[in-house]
Amino acid sequence: MNWVMPTANSLEPYWMPFTANRHFKTQPRMVARAEGMYYWTDRGDQILDGSSGLFCVGAGHGRKEIAEAAQKTLLELDYVPPFQYGHPLSFEFARRIAAITPGDLNYVFFTNSGSESVDSALKIAFAYHGARGEGQRQRLIGREKAYHGVNFGGLSVAGMLPNKKAFGLALPGCAHIRHTWLEENKYTPGQPEHGAELADDLQRLVDLHGDNTIAACIVEPIAGSVGCLVPPKGYLERLREICDRYHILLIFDEVICGFGRTGKQFGADSFGVTPDMITMAKALTNGVVPMGAVACSQKIYDTITDASPEMTVELFHGYTYSGCPVASAAGLATRDIFEQEQLVERAAAMSPKFLEALFTLKDLPVVTDIRGYGMFGTLDIAPKERPGVRGYELIQQLFDAGLIIKMTGDALLVSPPLICEDKHLDELFTKIRSVLEKH
Repeated sequence: MNWVMPTANSLEPYWMPFTANRHFKTQPRMVARAEGMYYWTDRGDQILDGSSGLFCVGAGHGRKEIAEAAQKTLLELDYVPPFQYGHPLSFEFARRIAAITPGDLNYVFFTNSGSESVDSALKIAFAYHGARGEGQRQRLIGREKAYHGVNFGGLSVAGMLPNKKAFGLALPGCAHIRHTWLEENKYTPGQPEHGAELADDLQRLVDLHGDNTIAACIVEPIAGSVGCLVPPKGYLERLREICDRYHILLIFDEVICGFGRTGKQFGADSFGVTPDMITMAKALTNGVVPMGAVACSQKIYDTITDASPEMTVELFHGYTYSGCPVASAAGLATRDIFEQEQLVERAAAMSPKFLEALFTLKDLPVVTDIRGYGMFGTLDIAPKERPGVRGYELIQQLFDAGLIIKMTGDALLVSPPLICEDKHLDELFTKIRSVLEKH
């Protein structure tokens, strides 16, 4: 039996997510504390955060305002059942979110993660069509190269093969439109010119399966985890038109894009297209406490609630920790920071320098494409003998150089905290260049 008995300081018992566990435990990259733009290792080395943790620490690390709000709440109110009971913080946080969502996305359903937000949005889509007498709408449309979390609904509509292949057939009735990466759009900052016609894949699926069988189409405004695939000009507008024509709900997964990453509150704002639902998480609480949410339109909420008799549960869905006190407190404190420090506006102002610095790396032979929008960018790296090998090596090499950067296969995802200054961008891209020059 090839098993190591845990010892007092053993790394063995923890099965790490999305990690090469066997290799990590022979050469661990351990972080002991964080503040502002930086982490510090257990050996005291300073590490620049080049990816906002996992896109979640927009306001920077170690925010005492959030810690103090969480502590105060824990001492006053540790837990309230969210089924049939409430507490003031969750209602206030929902109000604050609804105040910044586009259009009439006025109702907020709380979850505990982006994955749960996606699955909740898909279930809400089914419930909505059932309430309006079209329960036959059972198909869900996703997109190639999309990431929508790791639960079965999200896996079913997602399009990243490594995340799906070990877990069976997932949900029936799902179909996928093509991704938007095109050769002619390589090295384009911002929205590319070519590819709006790819949205017509949704029309083809309507023609194939019937115009009254599709419940929802879910896309990331910018495909994030695969590596900053910015939508072509006119693409999201075309999806919205097709969805409106056939009464298909359009869901934007903004777990990465939301809360300033695109230079506005949401990608929906940046691209001028309002969906029927927005899923969110990550920067919702600045990564301090797990929390997610689904913002829904007035028509979705009214249709589902009005279809039920008075004094009955309208939506049989929810989580033990939906809108829990400590998460709501952390979220409210995070919103205060974003507003008081104008972090969304700051991201918009910093974006031109960020993108300029990102695209200066075009001269490196190992770089095969660069994409970027707002404060989010990606460098595609030439693979070695098999995909992902060079990317995995870069994780360690960048860490040794004083950087934490999210890698997806051979794509290097850059998304620094929105509090970053010019000096941080200079450090970030100098270190990336120094590592990539060796390849």
